[in-house]
Amino acid sequence: MTSPTAIHDPRDAARDGLLGSLVADAVAMPVHWYYDRQALDRDYPDLLPAPQGPTYLAPRSPHADSILWRSQWTPPGPKFDILRDQAAFWGRRGIHYHQFLAAGENTLNFRLAIELFEFVRRHRDYDPLPWLDLYIKLMLEPGWHRDTYVEEYHRHFFTNLGAGRKPASCGVRDVHIGGLVPVPALVAALGPRHPDLGRIVRLHVGLTHKDDDVLAAADAFGRILADVIPRPETPNRTPAEAAGALRAAILEHGRDWLPAAKIAAWEGRDDRQIVGGVLSSACYIDEAFPAALWLAYRHAGDFAAGVHANAACGGDNCHRGAVVGALLGATAPIPAPLLEGLRARARVEGL
Repeated sequence: MTSPTAIHDPRDAARDGLLGSLVADAVAMPVHWYYDRQALDRDYPDLLPAPQGPTYLAPRSPHADSILWRSQWTPPGPKFDILRDQAAFWGRRGIHYHQFLAAGENTLNFRLAIELFEFVRRHRDYDPLPWLDLYIKLMLEPGWHRDTYVEEYHRHFFTNLGAGRKPASCGVRDVHIGGLVPVPALVAALGPRHPDLGRIVRLHVGLTHKDDDVLAAADAFGRILADVIPRPETPNRTPAEAAGALRAAILEHGRDWLPAAKIAAWEGRDDRQIVGGVLSSACYIDEAFPAALWLAYRHAGDFAAGVHANAACGGDNCHRGAVVGALLGATAPIPAPLLEGLRARARVEGL
C-alpha cells in the first residue's frame, strides 16, 4: 500500500522520471514487439508482477512474434556499418530483437538516452553538433551495445552519412514513438524549468525524427513531464496529490492526443482492450503516444502497475515505456527491487 507521506524531494523527481523510463524499458525488453498476447503470456508467465512489482527477465528464444527475418539493411560501406556481427541474425526467423541483453538491461535507444544525460550534465548545456559526433562514435564502436535490432532511424541516418551528408542533415521523417526516448534525459539533465527546454527537446528529437507529429508529441511529453515535477519551494506532495497533478497535466498538455472524453469513455475497460484494441500497440506515433498517455493516466500513483500494464500490452512497449515510466516515476515511488535490479541505476545516480 502506498504511504500517505510525501514521496519526492523536488530535486529528485526529474532524475526519477529518467530512472522510471529506464525501468519501464528493461521490464518490457523481453516481451518487446509481441503482438500475440497468448504467445506473450505463454512464453513469459513469470512477467506477472510479484507483490513488489513486475520482475526483470532475460529474453528467451525463439521470439514467437519476431519479424526480424523481414528486415534488411546494407551499410553504405564498412566505415558506416552499425550492425557488424549482429547482421548475421537478420533475415532469420525466431530471433529475439534483444537476444544478448541480460535481465535489467536497457535497449539501444535508452542506452543512448543515458549517454545524452551524461553528455548534457558534463557540458552543463546542450549542443547538437558535439552530441552528433558522440552519437556517431558510439554507434560505430564495436561492442558498445549488444542489441541485435537497430531501429530504422539509425539505419537511415548512417545511410545518409555514408552518402556524404553532414550529420545535422542525416535525419529522416521517422514516425515512430522511439523518437520520444531522449525526452526524460533532457528534462533530467537540463532541469524542468530550463528556459529553452522546449526548443532543445524539439531540436534534439528533430536530429533523427524530422516528422511534425513526432515533434509535437515530444513537445507535449516534455511539457507534461516538466509540469509534474514540483518546484523546489513547493512542499512535497502526498501520493494522491502527485497522481492528481499527473492526470491534470495530461489533460492540459496532452488533450490534442488524448481528449478527456475518450478517457471517460474508456473508464473501467481492461488495459489490453484499449492498448491493442481501441488503440494500436504498434510503434506509430499517432496511436502509440495516446496509448502511453492513457496508461500513465489510468495508473497514476502506482508505478509498478503502470509499468507492468505497459509491458503486458505488448507491441512497442519498450518505447511506450519512455512515456509511461517517466511520468509515473516522476510522480510515484519506484519499488526498491526495480531500482536495485536496473543495471544502469548506479551510473544515472552517480551523475
